[in-house]
Amino acid sequence: MTQAVATERFRVGQLANKVGKTVRTIHFYEELGLLQPSERSKGGFRLYSEEALTRIHWIDRLQQLGFSLTEIRTFLSALNEAESGPLAMQKLHAFYTEKLAETQATIERHRALEAELQDSLNYLATCGCCGMDTPRSACATCDEPDHVATATPVLVAAVTDPA
Repeated sequence: MTQAVATERFRVGQLANKVGKTVRTIHFYEELGLLQPSERSKGGFRLYSEEALTRIHWIDRLQQLGFSLTEIRTFLSALNEAESGPLAMQKLHAFYTEKLAETQATIERHRALEAELQDSLNYLATCGCCGMDTPRSACATCDEPDHVATATPVLVAAVTDPA
């Protein structure tokens, strides 16, 4: 005879505390259909299973990918309409493939920005020959040897060249 394993149940406040959310946020997820209590206590309190922790983690990750809660709800509805497990997994695969491509593009943009910032910091680190009373307009014609040898990075030139 196999014995059923009891899973832990959490009241809404306990769940909110475990996931670092407010009770209102948990209720809002429920209103949007993103989260459902697994049952109610004899006193009528919402009880959530450990699967709610996983669902909230999933919601957080999708929000980090740039999805609004409404978009998550729409995606979840479409996923739940799949008639079979394999069809649902195909939709999920396509969704994650698209998000991976978008995330990789964002990472590349951030790497290019990182390189521009580093170039600007390196350029600025060589500034040191001017006195505190040197006007900012002098930066556009700086004769610092390191500056003459390289082009002024755009992130520096945009604020030092007279406009």
